[in-house]
Amino acid sequence: MKRRKKRKRVRTRNWIQEHEFAFSHDRAKHRRGPTLPDSVLEKGFEPTTSEPNAVVVSHSGQWAFVKTDGQEHGCLIDENLIEGDATLLAPGDDVRVERDGDDWFVRGIAERRTKLSRLALERSRVSEQLIAVNVALLVVVAAAARPRFKPGLVDRYLIAADVGGVAPLLCINKMDLVDIEPEGVAQYRELGLPVLNTSCKTGAGIEALRQALKGKLSVLAGHSGVGKSSLLNVMDPGLDIETREITETTEKGRHATSTSRLYELADGIRIIDTPGTRRLGVWGVSSEELAFYFPEMERLAADCRFRNCTHTHEPGCAVRQAVEVGDIARLRYNSYLRIRESL
Repeated sequence: MKRRKKRKRVRTRNWIQEHEFAFSHDRAKHRRGPTLPDSVLEKGFEPTTSEPNAVVVSHSGQWAFVKTDGQEHGCLIDENLIEGDATLLAPGDDVRVERDGDDWFVRGIAERRTKLSRLALERSRVSEQLIAVNVALLVVVAAAARPRFKPGLVDRYLIAADVGGVAPLLCINKMDLVDIEPEGVAQYRELGLPVLNTSCKTGAGIEALRQALKGKLSVLAGHSGVGKSSLLNVMDPGLDIETREITETTEKGRHATSTSRLYELADGIRIIDTPGTRRLGVWGVSSEELAFYFPEMERLAADCRFRNCTHTHEPGCAVRQAVEVGDIARLRYNSYLRIRESL
């Protein structure tokens, strides 16, 4: 009887401590490298100031709300700051502002260190939509129930974080509604992704989340209705951010947050709350590169019969064999297929 080839065990990955250095030499050839800032600047972007004096709190059209010297101001954006392939500003941007009489103007944008972005919506005048910039941590918030846990969006956010040089963390909220973690969460723990379980109702996990956010600029992202704004309200009741219940029939959340905004909490926590999303178009990754953003697949790719294996149909594919024997989670593999098709 022919013996089955022994599969390599998938090594866990330290997403936080080794985020920028966790890629193999071969992988680096096929993706944007971790060298900053070139890898995180959108096409055509060039910093226009090296002396920022304010940070963008929120941005809409030709207006930016910024914080400087402890005060917030609504600023018009200088017409010389031309929008390229990406949205011009995002919360977290370091900018140069000047006052002219009673009016304030954004005159320059400083170099960006990291970014979180998505493929812009159809009929948009730009290709890339910036969600947040200069953030150290992306907290992907998902619900244990109502709405049900959907790993597909988590995978897309992990790719976006990887592309932008941002460390990810998975927060499973509403744990008071279930007895055990939803199916699919364990696969992320096995990959080495930090996972926190929280409940805004009981307070479970809130202090652990606060410690993870302490002293850094972070961004909350995820589906509508998973409780992103509720988490902020629990950590700082003085914020009093509007929240809404999900609909009973569809289990879809209604947007309570309409625009991204940066909030400042105690203990040096600065965090950007973002509108909920139901779709996240992956930006800056080709279908040929996609497997390199799934570390459990990338580590087996060298064992495939064909060097350019897509892991979809080829004979002798080590990735598909690993899925069949359970060494790679089928949920993750199916997510890979869906994202690849969308690219």
